[in-house]
Amino acid sequence: MNTQAKIVIIGAGSASFGPAILGDLFIQADDLRGSEIWLVDINAESLDLMSRYAARLNAAFEQPFVFCSTTDRCEALPGANFVIVSVAVDRLATWKLDWQIPLKHGVRHVLGENGGPGGLSHALRNIPLLLSIARDVERLAPQAMLLNFTNPMSRLCMALDRHTRLRFIGLCHQIGEGHHIVNRALGLVPETGDWWADARAIAQRIHITAAGLNHFTFILDIRDAHTGADLYPLLRERLAKMPMDFELMSRRLMDVFGLFCATGDGHAGEYIGFAAETMALTGYDFGRYEKRSREQWDRIRRIADLTDPADWSDLKSSVQPTGERAVPIISAMLRDLNQYELAVNIRNDGCISNLPDDAIVEVPAVVNARGAHGIHVGPLPKGLAALMRREVEIQELVVEAGVNGDRNAALQALLLDPHIHSYAQATHLLDDLLKAHAKYLPQFT
Repeated sequence: MNTQAKIVIIGAGSASFGPAILGDLFIQADDLRGSEIWLVDINAESLDLMSRYAARLNAAFEQPFVFCSTTDRCEALPGANFVIVSVAVDRLATWKLDWQIPLKHGVRHVLGENGGPGGLSHALRNIPLLLSIARDVERLAPQAMLLNFTNPMSRLCMALDRHTRLRFIGLCHQIGEGHHIVNRALGLVPETGDWWADARAIAQRIHITAAGLNHFTFILDIRDAHTGADLYPLLRERLAKMPMDFELMSRRLMDVFGLFCATGDGHAGEYIGFAAETMALTGYDFGRYEKRSREQWDRIRRIADLTDPADWSDLKSSVQPTGERAVPIISAMLRDLNQYELAVNIRNDGCISNLPDDAIVEVPAVVNARGAHGIHVGPLPKGLAALMRREVEIQELVVEAGVNGDRNAALQALLLDPHIHSYAQATHLLDDLLKAHAKYLPQFT
């Protein structure tokens, strides 16, 4: 079985995404040996640094891959088997505006990234960007599987589904936060503070089946992976005894709708109008984001600048699996493994029986050479399904607005949003968002 592939990574110049994907590739180097890896980024300086970083790792692992790099994705795409995409438009500065502008209009939102008016603004910028990439993939590598990491996940995957013929899988690691939250309540696995390592250890002990929409999935079943025992009764008992500030919104949703949210209050709160009642309106920690990015670039630069081959050998032991699923999925598809995946974002097609078939849902799946096949989990509780159907309709309008530059569709999406409480608020907020991001929204000119 040929497990060599041509893998194109678009957005490889990211300080967080680039090293993570590269590390996972080298962890599975034996499975993918001989593959051609193309690093693509429009930032030539970042791309050069990441290319040198990749070369050092390749030397440490005894050259398992052939690396190429380019700022022109059309040079990289012909013949690609897999295209991994993680891109954003001026990520930090635009996110700050998506957070601050709604606050000025009295919108009490909790994150401003994937849902609410911030999620609308984020999607309007990223939908044209992702579709421009996807159309090049359609033209130059129509057989490729596109693995998308770009947010807002559901809205961008819906754009891919509605406006391209590509195969795609949307990937998000937020299910790992569900494992952490459940374990903090149950106390079954000692945690070390290493998020990824702890998430892997917890997943080996606690098996979660969750389904819904990206960043808004709910635990359908929870089992002790060693004994098969149903842990939901114990989870309910332990949650009732946790401090009031422990995932209060998710606990309220469980009490009312019957299931516990798997993604944590911050992300789930983007789709719940009363989320601000249960958590501080502090938003994302942008200072920490900037500090972490500087530290990541310092580490990448140190490794890229190594010149003594004696130092390269030490790199091998420093590479650890991240828990991101793109590379394991690529390996599973190439080897036709029928591999179980906890969470993928794909077209519903009956997986959640009381959501539209053409919705983009996050569900468990089996991955093999033919793609990702969602597991049919049946219906969600009626109330949760109603919340999600509203969000699916909002997503449809956001995609229409993002593709066509349709201001009225964007306004409809806002007026349906649970965070918006007046027509005037919606219209003035939309005007300010479109004005603030005008240079990134050519479809609205």
